Amino acid sequence: MRIIAGAYRGLALASVGKGDAGAHLRPTTDRVRESLFSMLMGGRFGDPVTDAVVLDLFAGTGALGLEALSRGAAHVTFVDDGRVAQKLIRENIAKCKAQSETKLVSRNATRLPDNTGEPATLVFLDPPYGKALGEKALTSAIVGNWIADKALIVWEENATIALPDSVTALEARRYGDTTITLCEYSA
Repeated sequence: MRIIAGAYRGLALASVGKGDAGAHLRPTTDRVRESLFSMLMGGRFGDPVTDAVVLDLFAGTGALGLEALSRGAAHVTFVDDGRVAQKLIRENIAKCKAQSETKLVSRNATRLPDNTGEPATLVFLDPPYGKALGEKALTSAIVGNWIADKALIVWEENATIALPDSVTALEARRYGDTTITLCEYSA
């Protein structure tokens, strides 16, 4: 795994091999990450990354959030309760020397505390597949004021998703067994 573009382009991230099933780590492949950011930056959505406040739920290795930071995001908050994931996120933040632009919340993404900081304008949601955890995490983030009005949500899943009433699907694309759905939150 590596950072695809931007300030950290080409930087190799900490490896988890083929993933860690016990920790539910299933890193987004470089190819899917590259396609995802091409879709985000491809015109229809303007530039949702530059100066974005990013929330990376079920962050895993932190690759999605760090890719956004590399491409100009202002700040990334990573949320993951897995010990292996937290270790990988910390290692990858250190590799990028991005401690001042990042925060790691060691918490279950489905039970977020109230947010006291600036709400996210870009959200990455990559839950363990097929467990309906994305729905719970998104609801928790909305209730806890983690997501700004008109925020773009990037939801990676392999099953049908159920959107909260305040979230509208804008576009979906399939990459192998992964579907990326872009959504917008309306407060």
